[in-house]
Amino acid sequence: MSEKKDLLYTKKSVFERCDKKERQKMTDYAEGYRYWLDKVKTEREATREIDKMLRAAGFVDYDGKKKLAAGDRVIVNNRGKNLFAVVIGSSDVAENGVRICASHIDSPRLDMKPMPLFETDGIGYFKTHYYGGIRKYQWATIPLALHGVVAKKDGTTVEVSIGEDIVDPRFCISDLLPHLGREQGAKPLDKAFTGEGLNVIVCTSPELDDEGKPEKEDAVKIKVMRYLNEKYGIDEEDFLSAELCAVPAGTTVEIGLDRWLLGGYGHDDRVCAYSSLTALLENADSPKNTIIVTFADKEETGSDGPTGMQGILLSDIIDKIARDAGADPAVVRAHSSCLSADVTAAFDPNYPDVFEKRNASLIHCGVGLAKYTGSGGKYGTNDATAEFVAHVRKIFDEAGVVWQMAELGKVDAGGGGTVAKYISKMNIDTIDLGVPVMSMHAPFEMISKADLYEAHKAFSAFCAY
Repeated sequence: MSEKKDLLYTKKSVFERCDKKERQKMTDYAEGYRYWLDKVKTEREATREIDKMLRAAGFVDYDGKKKLAAGDRVIVNNRGKNLFAVVIGSSDVAENGVRICASHIDSPRLDMKPMPLFETDGIGYFKTHYYGGIRKYQWATIPLALHGVVAKKDGTTVEVSIGEDIVDPRFCISDLLPHLGREQGAKPLDKAFTGEGLNVIVCTSPELDDEGKPEKEDAVKIKVMRYLNEKYGIDEEDFLSAELCAVPAGTTVEIGLDRWLLGGYGHDDRVCAYSSLTALLENADSPKNTIIVTFADKEETGSDGPTGMQGILLSDIIDKIARDAGADPAVVRAHSSCLSADVTAAFDPNYPDVFEKRNASLIHCGVGLAKYTGSGGKYGTNDATAEFVAHVRKIFDEAGVVWQMAELGKVDAGGGGTVAKYISKMNIDTIDLGVPVMSMHAPFEMISKADLYEAHKAFSAFCAY
C-alpha cells in the first residue's frame, strides 16, 4: 500500500526540483531564445530565421518529387509565411506513425489597411485593422515599429523595417490626457478605444516646395511617400498589394532583480516555435521516429487560408510520407500523435478572480499541459483522451521534464482555442502543450526562463519517445 505522501499531488517549482547545474542550463538556453525573438516580429521574419537554422543543420527544400527515406531532412516553405520541417526516422510509420509538434508564428498586431495613409490637421497617419485578439488600450502611447513587405506589379517584393535600429524613428498612437479623459474613462474598457481610432502617427511636418513653403495639398502625405519612395522605391498605389503592420519597437528584456522572467513581444506563440525547433534539431541525427514540426500562420485569426492549419498541407505531407513508405495514409494518421505547441495562461496574483488556481499553471513550475482549451462548456476545443494524457505523462516523467496541468481561466471567465482541434480532425491524438504566459496578447508579454527550457525538454522527449 502506498504511503500517505504518495497518494497526494503537490506542484513544485524548478527551484524545488532542479539543482544549480540544471538551472544554469535554463538561463543559457533563454539567451539564445531572447535574441532570436527580437528578429522575428512577423510570421515572414520567423519563417526566414527558422529556415536559416534548419539549413545550417543540413535541411534542404523538398519539391515533392524525391522519394523520402530514413535520414532525410526536408523543408516545405509555404509562401514564406508558414513552414514544415520534416525528419524521416528509421521506424515503420505504419506502426508508429509520426510525431508532430504544431506551433504558430503569427502574433497579435496592427495591420495597415490597403490604403492606410491619410492626413488631417497637419499630421500624417496610417489607418490600421487590428489582427487577432488585442486589448486596444494597450497599443496606445507605446513606441511602434513598421514591418512587412510591399509586392510591386513588376514582380519584385520589398521588405520594410523601420523602428528597430537605434537610429530609426518610431511610431505611436496617441491617447487623451487625464485632464480631458473623463468621458473616455467612464466607458467600459473595451469601448473606450475603437478599432478605427488606432491610427498610427507617421509624420507631423509638410513637404516643402522649391521656395521652402509647404506644398498646397497633401503636404504631409507627400513627405511620407517621398521618404518611402527614396528608401524602398514604392508609391502610394503599392500599398494595395502590401502586408505592413505596426508591432512594438524594442528588444526582449529580463524582468526582476533575479532576471528569471523574459519580457517582450510575441512570446505567443514564438516561444513554442523556438522550443519545438530546437527540440527537432536535437533529435535530427539518426532519429527513430519520423518528426514533423509545423510553424503555422493565421492561428490568431482562426487558422484560415492556405498558410493556416485549416489548410490541407499537413495532411498532404503525411500522405506523401506514408506512400513513400508503402503504407496507408489513414493508418499512419491513426498511429500518429501531436503536441499542439501553444502557450497557456499563467496564474497572475494581481488578477486572481479569473483563475481557478488549482488548475492554473504557475510561473516557474514548468511547461503547461492542457487536456482541453475552448470556452464555456468546452466549446471549440480538442479534448484529449485520458489514455493519451497518461501516455504523455509517462514520456515527460521518464525524461525528467518539469510540467504541470493548465487551464485557461475559470469556466465562465472566457477561454480560447488552438490548432489542436484542426489536427485532431485527421484522427491524430492531440494535446496542447505550451509555456505559461503573463499578460498574454499584450504588446509586452512575460514568461519564465525555466518554463521555456522545460518546453524544449518536453518537445524533445516527445519526438524521441
